[in-house]
This record gives sequence, C-alpha cells and structure tokens, in this order.
Amino acid sequence: MRLYTVEHEGSERIMISYDGGKTAYLQEDLGFCFTDMTDLVCHADLKALKAGEQIAANAAAAGNALPVYDTASLKLHAPIVRPRQDVVCLGINYTEHAEEAGKYNKEAFGGDRPATIYFSKRVSYAPGHMEPVPSHADIVDRLDYECELGVILGKDAVRVKREDALDYVFGYTVINDISARNLQTRHRQWYLGKGLDGFTPMGPCITTADEIGDPEDLAISCRINDELRQNSNTGLMIQTIGGAIEELSAGMTLQAGTIIAMGTPSGVGMGFDPPKFLKHGDVMHCYIEKIGELTNPID
Repeated sequence: MRLYTVEHEGSERIMISYDGGKTAYLQEDLGFCFTDMTDLVCHADLKALKAGEQIAANAAAAGNALPVYDTASLKLHAPIVRPRQDVVCLGINYTEHAEEAGKYNKEAFGGDRPATIYFSKRVSYAPGHMEPVPSHADIVDRLDYECELGVILGKDAVRVKREDALDYVFGYTVINDISARNLQTRHRQWYLGKGLDGFTPMGPCITTADEIGDPEDLAISCRINDELRQNSNTGLMIQTIGGAIEELSAGMTLQAGTIIAMGTPSGVGMGFDPPKFLKHGDVMHCYIEKIGELTNPID
C-alpha cells in the first residue's frame, strides 16, 4: 500500500492506494477514521488496511462504487506533516559522501568515524511534494540538498536486536535533508544548519514495508533541474537500518511514529568543484525506488 496525506475540500485527509500510487481512496470511504497519519502509523492494523481493497471491490460489484481519485491530480502534503518528535538522522552514512564532505571541509567533516553519527532535525512542519522550500537567503548562502531513505516505525522500539529491527518498521518515505552548509560548518554541530523551517521535505507517500522488499537494495537519486547529481543504491549505506535501530534503542525509546533519515549518498552540492549550491528557482527531484519522486522548488 501507499499512504498519502492530501488536501481535500480544505483539510488534510488520508488516502490509501492499492495500485502502486496511481489511484487512491479516502480512508473514511473504506471505513477508517484515523485523525492523521501518525495516528494511522501508531494504531492501524495492516491486515485491516489491506482489506480496504476488497471493501472497494465489493462496493463496486454491488453497484455502489466508492469515489476513486487520480493521485497525479491531488495536492499532496508530506505524509507526516507534523512529526510527533524531531527526526533522527544519520550523518555521513555513505562512504563516497564521507569523502566528498571531507574534501569540502576537512575540519567539519573529515577524520575517522569509528561510530555512527546521529543528530536530531527539528521539523515543526514538513513540506510535501511540489511545495516550495524556503531559501532563508537572509542567513543562508550555501544551501544544499540530500536525498535520503526515511524509515517510519510502527511500534515502540526498546532494546531491539538488529535481526528483529525490521519487524518494527511500518513503512518508508523519501526525505530531502536540506542543509545550510554555512551554518552547519560555522557551529560545528548540525542542529541549526539542518533544522530551519521547511528544511525537511518528505513524500510523496509512505510505502508500507511489506511492499518494499529489501530496503537496503533500492535505487536512490536526485536531480537538480535536469541534471542528475546523486545516483546510488541504499545497499551502500555504512550503518544498516537494523544496526541503527539496535544502537539507538539500546538506551532510547523509539516511539511508534519515529522517523529515521538514513543519510545521503554522494553528489550533494558541496561535493562538486566548485560547489553547486541551490539558488532561487532551482527544482529538486528526489527519487527512491518503490516509493516515488519528491519534487520541491526553492523559493
């Protein structure tokens, strides 16, 4: 299934797709009443959600076909518009990205990394597909993009072993970890440079874990305008999803609804010589196989 938060009749509504995101049904037409996507992620029975497809088929057979919507015509919000907690992020989690980051600023990004880098990203509101991202040009002069796999937990994780960790994953989404490199390198920690308003576009949907297969074998890419910048595979991540959940949950309760951003491959703006930072009017196209494309212009 693919799950969407959309703008419908003036409010944020949940829609469910059973055909790979081509069409979708309003959740209430299928008999569900979750208040928002976090409520669904935390409390939904996946078998019941899947049964919605048969409910729709039965209604059509009885001559009472449910309204079905073309997702391409919908205004999409981020699937989780307002995360219940800060997003947990992994830094420098692809080897080639580590190399390009170290070349850009050895003091900020260089050196050995014997342990995984984790940081928190403040997200009071996540922009959705096609929604503009603010440039914050008054304080940011080196704006960058990072296409990342977003992992969404469906139940509380406490002291979870890596071999069991994927059982805690509800689904996956695309995250663009927008970064103000001037703020990030100035402060030598990443909270401010990555936590400005609008810096976490997310979407276009959540694909449930059962439809992903192996989350560590997905094509991941990013185009800026018409130029392919990032082109990799999640199998090249240094720290695995299971490893991250095990390490974090060893001393930290990861509540249902937690979002983990798994880091970005090489090809970010600071990795070019000279760097290719974002400017007003640029359009970012972040893609992950089996999830879709998240597109956002720079305002």
